[in-house]
Amino acid sequence: MPKTIIVPEGTQKPIAPYSPGTLADGVVYVSGTLPFDKNNDVVHVGDAAAQTRHVLETIKSVIETAGGTMEDVTMNHIFLTDWSNYQAINKVYAEYFPGDKPARYCVQCGLVKPDALVEIATVAHIGTK
Repeated sequence: MPKTIIVPEGTQKPIAPYSPGTLADGVVYVSGTLPFDKNNDVVHVGDAAAQTRHVLETIKSVIETAGGTMEDVTMNHIFLTDWSNYQAINKVYAEYFPGDKPARYCVQCGLVKPDALVEIATVAHIGTK
């Protein structure tokens, strides 16, 4: 099955060997997305809600570049560094998924940069639009 690498315009160079997204057979796989600016520095240090919004906007750009919308999201993998940020993350998350919610899981862990509070990886089924 052929795959297409998805790189939204203006995307920074990844800090590791991966692509922002991959489209295969109508499914978009969005890599783990951190709250990075164009220089791969963490934005909104100390603000889990703002970091979550930044991450979800980045994910949205990958899905839209592939031809889909956030309504096509079927699964999210959420990683947070501290459960005390869970409520703030969920509040922003609910803004991006107001109707039927995608499946998801949430795990507390360390992230690649200490100032990052949240990372999200996503799967979206966009079909053959």
